[in-house]
Amino acid sequence: MPTANQLDTSVADKGYAHPDALVSTAWLADHLSDAKVRIVESDEDVLLYDSGHIPGASKVDWHTDLNDALVRDYISREQFQELLRSKGIDDSTTVIFYGDKNNWWATYAFWVFQLFGFTNAKILDGGRLKWEQEGRPMTTDAPAITARSDYVAKERSDDRIRAFMSDVKKHVAAHGRLVDVRSPDEYSGKKLHMPEYPQEGAMRGGHIPGAKSVPWARAANPDGTFKPSSELRAIYEQEQGLSPTDDVIAYCRIGERSSHTWFVLRYLLGYDNVRNYDGSWTEWGNAVRAPIEK
Repeated sequence: MPTANQLDTSVADKGYAHPDALVSTAWLADHLSDAKVRIVESDEDVLLYDSGHIPGASKVDWHTDLNDALVRDYISREQFQELLRSKGIDDSTTVIFYGDKNNWWATYAFWVFQLFGFTNAKILDGGRLKWEQEGRPMTTDAPAITARSDYVAKERSDDRIRAFMSDVKKHVAAHGRLVDVRSPDEYSGKKLHMPEYPQEGAMRGGHIPGAKSVPWARAANPDGTFKPSSELRAIYEQEQGLSPTDDVIAYCRIGERSSHTWFVLRYLLGYDNVRNYDGSWTEWGNAVRAPIEK
């Protein structure tokens, strides 16, 4: 059996800048019993895991496990450390994230782990959808009890991959590159929420001045896998004029959809300077005197 860190050739064939950030369903099926691999499911529907999950997978709830219960921010270093220790994860563990909705929340969990400097992580290409479509095993059993690890978390570092509102204001003033990954109706200001979702509190509609509209799901195939690099470059570079040397900020509503685009730009296309603005439209659309375009 190939090792947990061996390159997945079916992913490598898609021409990504960092193919080691993804694994295929076939690769994961071969590693279900690998002691150095931990599978983590993170879904938009937090009840989905209990209805069936990949054998051995544990659950990370983006509501309760990753976000602070009081302040709109992420958990502390101590809380992150306890989360990983409780799941038997340490720096020698390869974590495979997957989830529903084209890995929308799996990339979000991946991004939060990166904030704490945990880099030994990958995304399951196609996520939950592709695994189920291929008829691969699912279970409702709890994962086997794993011995706690002695993982020591690093202090969270936001500057490299996270943007705050003050950063975005400076970026706009400098005519920096912005990608709005929401739906076209949200971008235009016609809607203040995602299609088929309830109103979530934004006072104004529209987009941050200068932002390009590239809905996040354009990067995915119907089976949930990421499109090959040639198609991704056609979307982001030929259509929108982005370049791997650009300083890019992606945003959506609360930073969840834009984490997917952040992953695409950073790992699949090799953009070294891309940040996720997780305050996104719920902050910008409510801020007094924040400039808006429609």
